[in-house]
Amino acid sequence: MVFNWKEELATGNKMIDTQHKQLFATVNDLMNACKGGQANGRLNSIIQFLIEYTVRHFNDEENLQQQYKYPGYPDHKKLHEDFKNTVSEWAKQLQSEGPTIALVTKIGFATGDWILKHIQNEDKKVAAHLHSCARDSSS
Repeated sequence: MVFNWKEELATGNKMIDTQHKQLFATVNDLMNACKGGQANGRLNSIIQFLIEYTVRHFNDEENLQQQYKYPGYPDHKKLHEDFKNTVSEWAKQLQSEGPTIALVTKIGFATGDWILKHIQNEDKKVAAHLHSCARDSSS
């Protein structure tokens, strides 16, 4: 399965959208590596990317939310923390069990599914708030 970026997923914030596209590309790289039988060799670098990405991207998003006083910030931050914990658990599982097909599949599908749902259900609310604030400040 391929997770395609669609313009309806865009938040309108260039930095956030660029980072989201980067995550889509990485998930698709993992899924394509699965098809080519090379996923096991790529899993360490993908887990490392996810660890670094979740820290950087979530910090960027949360800073914007705080800057614009997004009212849903505490709940949004909790969702980010939960996903960072999930990635951490995957890293531990990779260390203890090695790069199994089951783990590769779980990471690929869970990450793709999470980011789609997160953008559609949560990041769109943040984007609407940011746009509202921008409109208010230009009035």
